Amino acid sequence: MTTKRDDSPAPAPAPAPQGALRAFSRSLPMALLKAREDVMAGFRPNLRNHQITEQQWRALKALASHGEMRAGQLAQISLISMPSLTRILRDLGQRDLIQRRSEPGDQRTALVSLTPAGQALACLVGQGAECHYDRIADSFGPERLEQLHHLLAALSACLGCGQAEDDQDGKATDGIASQS
Repeated sequence: MTTKRDDSPAPAPAPAPQGALRAFSRSLPMALLKAREDVMAGFRPNLRNHQITEQQWRALKALASHGEMRAGQLAQISLISMPSLTRILRDLGQRDLIQRRSEPGDQRTALVSLTPAGQALACLVGQGAECHYDRIADSFGPERLEQLHHLLAALSACLGCGQAEDDQDGKATDGIASQS
């Protein structure tokens, strides 16, 4: 016998008395962090199989999606701090996955792009990531997944902290963030 999932939202707890902390279960940062960890658990085996970290994958994916760019732009798009990105680019360069060159007219500015080996790896890892996306859509529902993307983009836009990036097909990316 199969049981039907109850997808209705849990009732909201009573508001906390003035000055008290809201219930831990109603902490938006914690709920988002838990959801991120649950989502990433399915991506991590694929990343491990290809010997790349989550942050390295974000950098590779951003370069595969957007092409050559300044390191600062890459840091912004991939949500990686510049000090961490410097280390990541060094490691990816040692593996011949990225290349750097000076920007014409400004020798201080480095442009970063994927090498053919980096493009091949991004494609390979991306195929595994798409399989996990299919599992998420099958489990959560494609319409609900699309709605979640829209809600998260709207939340970021409302708070004014995030920048909504559009992928080449016009869908909002997660910065993680859509394919970590």
